[in-house]
Amino acid sequence: MDSFATIHQRALERLGGEAALAKRLPVVKSPQQLRSTQDDRWLAEMTRCVFQAGFVWRVVNQKWEGFEEVFFGFPPEKIVLLSPEQIDRFSQNPLIIRNRQKVIAVQHNARYLVEMARQWGSFGKFVAQWPEDDHIGLFAHLKKHGSRLGGMTGQRVLRNMGRDTFIITGDVRRCLQASGLDIADNPSSKRDLSRIQKRFNDWQQSSGLPYAHLSIICACSIDT
Repeated sequence: MDSFATIHQRALERLGGEAALAKRLPVVKSPQQLRSTQDDRWLAEMTRCVFQAGFVWRVVNQKWEGFEEVFFGFPPEKIVLLSPEQIDRFSQNPLIIRNRQKVIAVQHNARYLVEMARQWGSFGKFVAQWPEDDHIGLFAHLKKHGSRLGGMTGQRVLRNMGRDTFIITGDVRRCLQASGLDIADNPSSKRDLSRIQKRFNDWQQSSGLPYAHLSIICACSIDT
């Protein structure tokens, strides 16, 4: 059974020291910074992560200027007004990756953002107010109310936008199991997710590190 101190030390040894590890640690935004992030950037990142899921990320990134052009900068209040005919045209546009179901997901997620903005003022404000010790609940909200935002897709959206969160990658799961956590190899049950949340909460309280950094350190401690 590995303590977090042991996990941290193993990550440092694998990477070659603090400087190498620091380069891998993501930027974590403050609640105020999250609240000020515009909804079009949330929709853009949701779209990027949805299209990257099951696809070559590099290709999506190479075409990203085309995505921004086709979806005119991702304003949710305009995307929700697209007609079925416009959705069809967008899904055939060579400037983006032509996947109709994922284009439909863009509009679905725009509706999600508009609804959260109606309730909270903006999606960033909604995310910023979510309890720091309940990432699993936020993941579930994205999965239930968004489109194609389950699994690591929604988790990546939050991480990429600066929300302090862990991501349950294969390496993170193996690290958790090595630490003595009894979870399945595909931890998707409420029981497993609750145990993962509690373990990260314990590590965060004992180390003082952001959840995102705990997650990266955890992943980097595993030999691949």
